[in-house]
Amino acid sequence: MTTRNQTSPVVSRSARYQFNWRGKTGLAVILFWSVMTLFGHFIAPYPISKIVDTDYFGPMRGSLLMGSDYLGRDVFSRVIIGARYTVGISFAATALAGAAGVLLGMTAATIGGLFDTMLSRVMDAVNSIPSLLFGLVVVAALGSSIEILIVLLGVIYMPGSYRFVRSLAFNINTMDYVTVARVRGEKTGYLIIHEILPGIVGPVLTDLGLRFVYIVLVLSGLSFLGLGVQPPNADWGGLVHENIGGLNVGAPAVVFPCLCIASLTIAVNMFIDNLPRKISDRGES
Repeated sequence: MTTRNQTSPVVSRSARYQFNWRGKTGLAVILFWSVMTLFGHFIAPYPISKIVDTDYFGPMRGSLLMGSDYLGRDVFSRVIIGARYTVGISFAATALAGAAGVLLGMTAATIGGLFDTMLSRVMDAVNSIPSLLFGLVVVAALGSSIEILIVLLGVIYMPGSYRFVRSLAFNINTMDYVTVARVRGEKTGYLIIHEILPGIVGPVLTDLGLRFVYIVLVLSGLSFLGLGVQPPNADWGGLVHENIGGLNVGAPAVVFPCLCIASLTIAVNMFIDNLPRKISDRGES
């Protein structure tokens, strides 16, 4: 009697992973606003500051799909071009906060000791300041240029990214393959890039998605208070700020920017809810 050894092919969990309809819908909306961010100024039918209606808060019609604003400018064009500021500034600030937080968090977890203690106390101090209040103080003191907004929002959300990455890196740092690399004499830079970073990519991407949502909301809040992107340019929060006085007569000029903010933040949440969050283990097939 002969027996056959049946071996099933090893399939990694990442290879079996697929997005459900919520993840696909969220990704589609994210891609749509990404295209608007890059090419919106070509797609918009009118320049952002051009007055195209003789009446302020004009109704929605064929030539003005979202009506006109308080000066008679096309709301549709301003919404499309405004994506460049809302999405662009938020993405740049998220990248800045993520890059700094990931690098400092992994370094603190790897080196430990006094460096970790001092850096963590500084991050805790920054993180204890309410984000919107911190933003108001800095913008009132330094102005609200695009560069300042990017750095400000990046600094506000860097401590949270640092704390999250540091906790993940501490878990990875105790694994056997990291201990072997350390005994082998590998330097700190090698441990961070080749041993720790590959194990936390999934959770870090999920965290950055959440921070992008927070940054969009804080940026919109600053703009709603008149301290964000300055006229004649405007992000979506700025469009709400400009037209809020005419809500009773020109609701589309207020409602559509709000819907844009909601669609972006909800889509990002739907997408990151489908991202794998497990810290990878090199010993797992």
